Amino acid sequence: MKNRDDILKDITFRMADVSDAEELLSIYKPYVTDTAITFEYEVPSIEVFKNRIKETLEGYPYIVCEYKDKIVGYAYAHRYGERAAYQWDVELSIYLDMNYKSLGVGKLLYNKLIEIVKLQNVRNIYACITSANEKSLKFHEKLGFEFIGIFKNTGYKFDSWYGVNWMGIAVGDINEKPEPVKMINEVDSKLIENILTGK
Repeated sequence: MKNRDDILKDITFRMADVSDAEELLSIYKPYVTDTAITFEYEVPSIEVFKNRIKETLEGYPYIVCEYKDKIVGYAYAHRYGERAAYQWDVELSIYLDMNYKSLGVGKLLYNKLIEIVKLQNVRNIYACITSANEKSLKFHEKLGFEFIGIFKNTGYKFDSWYGVNWMGIAVGDINEKPEPVKMINEVDSKLIENILTGK
């Protein structure tokens, strides 16, 4: 594999498509089978995963990162809560190919996702991180997320209990009345493209 600088110079970003499901699922699979980073016990079927992508893209960005025409990571946003007053809040998720972790790819991917949800008039961004994922806690901290709290011993996997840490960051002025939230297809596609293609 090339060195970090070469990888960061050559990676590209685009919106995901349902046709990416097989590659994305191959990235996600080891997180299910080998870690407590996700609390799923079973690897989702390809049909289930396709449906997850489709449902996300109906309202929010789902971004993939490619290196040499291979998807090496993905990140997406989804609404935090269903009640009307939560509409300005999103939760983010990110998964990287195990061979492309700790190279700076995640930071670029996450920052692009954050810039896009800002265009949707989102005000608060949250991350739900299991206690098994210390690297993710530090990653979010470096990006300006603040620790909010922990649900202790809330998930049981691999014969152990794990807590869930909540972190968050405000990306809009809470002293102003918020503009209505836009679904991703209501955002100017040129603005999204500029974010995805800009380095």
